[in-house]
Amino acid sequence: MSISIRHITKKFGSFTALDNVSLDVPSGCLLALLGPSGSGKTSLLRIISGLEHADRGSILFDAEDVSRQAAKDRGVGFVFQHYALFRHMTVFENVAFGMRVRKVPQKEVSDRVHELLDLVRLEGLGYRYPSELSGGQRQRVALARALAVRPRMLLLDEPFGALDAKVRQELRTWLRRLHEEMPVTTVFVTHDQEEAFEVADRVVVMRQGNIEQIGTPQEVFDHPATPFVMDFLGNVNVFHGRVEAGTAHVGPFQIAYDDYQHDEPRQATAYVRPHELELERTPTSVASLQARVVQLNPNSSLVKVRVQLEEYGIELTVDLIRERSQELSLKLGDPIFVRPKSARVFLPEAEYSI
Repeated sequence: MSISIRHITKKFGSFTALDNVSLDVPSGCLLALLGPSGSGKTSLLRIISGLEHADRGSILFDAEDVSRQAAKDRGVGFVFQHYALFRHMTVFENVAFGMRVRKVPQKEVSDRVHELLDLVRLEGLGYRYPSELSGGQRQRVALARALAVRPRMLLLDEPFGALDAKVRQELRTWLRRLHEEMPVTTVFVTHDQEEAFEVADRVVVMRQGNIEQIGTPQEVFDHPATPFVMDFLGNVNVFHGRVEAGTAHVGPFQIAYDDYQHDEPRQATAYVRPHELELERTPTSVASLQARVVQLNPNSSLVKVRVQLEEYGIELTVDLIRERSQELSLKLGDPIFVRPKSARVFLPEAEYSI
């Protein structure tokens, strides 16, 4: 089941939630709608499901216009952030609910529920009530209930947002495996870029009711289309400055910049991710600047280092793999040299990588 979204506009009073949005979701794709609060991602998901209706535009499932269809007629499975399970029903009955409403024969209901409980790794727990389950287990029940009626697609609204970090990580891995076993076209909403990149085949980055970029996780991360995308996808060091005559003068750095050879200066902003900064005990190029270590924060396989460029009065965040940190033997207060290994420079109309 493919989804085609054509020129969707949605307003709530004077607030424009979606502004002429168009998007194609290929059949069998697991697509993430990624963006901050207020970007329009949940409004778009609800319009796809039929829980909301657009002011303008159309929604097509496999080239069939469903814009005027009610939610119950669209064949969509919807999973909410807070589970929305029936507390007075057992796990079995929660999963069976949609089939019972549709008058599915009892034998088929029983077989399907047991099949799904096995699939979501909850076999043997059908007799329990939601209050007797962990948050992660309840979310898996909600997914099983959505899948029970064999939906044409699955829509998830921040499905792991109410869970703690460890459970979220486990469920992300589980959802990706589930999708590979049962490749239903799936759209899920998240504001967590790590979640989107780990789970999705394709990512749609949204901002203020518009789409900023569409691509695979690798494409979006390696080639951000706009300053917003660059800034939104994790921590970045931001430098303001100018480009002229083949050189970018951004913050304290001067970097060769072959894409602009004109003498007339233009404003520019450079973004450098923490892992794109190198720390050295001795300078290796004219781009190396002296700094001092002001903070060390081990973080799993990475060590986050905060350094201060005292001459310029700015601080930078640098991510080092643990082996490199051990090689440098960094301590608080150590003098160090920092240089950018790469940067992305955005001019008012375009983006260049150097």
